[in-house]
Amino acid sequence: MRAGLTDPSLAESATPVGYGRVAITLHWLLAAMIVTSLGVGLSMVGLPFSPLRLKLFNWHKWLGVLFLSLSAVRLLWRLLHPPPPLPGSIEAAMPGWQLVVHRGLHRALYALFFIVPLLGWAYSSALGFPIVWFGVLPLPDFVPVNKDFAESVLKPLHKTGAFTLAAVALVHAAAALKHHFIDHDGLLQRMWPSPRQNS
Repeated sequence: MRAGLTDPSLAESATPVGYGRVAITLHWLLAAMIVTSLGVGLSMVGLPFSPLRLKLFNWHKWLGVLFLSLSAVRLLWRLLHPPPPLPGSIEAAMPGWQLVVHRGLHRALYALFFIVPLLGWAYSSALGFPIVWFGVLPLPDFVPVNKDFAESVLKPLHKTGAFTLAAVALVHAAAALKHHFIDHDGLLQRMWPSPRQNS
């Protein structure tokens, strides 16, 4: 089994190079939007038909489109500005299965960043409720109206995808906290803002 970073001097030397300001901003914006969108979604489903419920549904859809847009920006930024590599000292201290999970979680997150809001958009389109983003910009429907398909297929897929995204994000956060409070390897610090970070 690989040894952990228990020596403070070793942990300090293994502190990874941080992400840039843009990547950090997008990371925390998307994290906040996952929490907000899930909270709005859970709040609205138990409400009776009312103006409040319609308002929450609209906000949930608007947040979903914003989340999708920011996800596209983040992916493009990542492709143009590759993230700092995992330091060799930290990688050497991680068991092989953790490295597999580490890479798998990131791929799953990026996939769900697009799958979940697109399923929500498709669900709204299939129900026959076009999205007018923030009440200003009409968005196209890319799924024909089919209420049975919307309720029996798209709705459960969107719900399952949303809970899966929340679960994967929680595992990702728990792993980051484990690195910070148990391994003391400085890995979490590369996602914290620093005056010395580049854009």
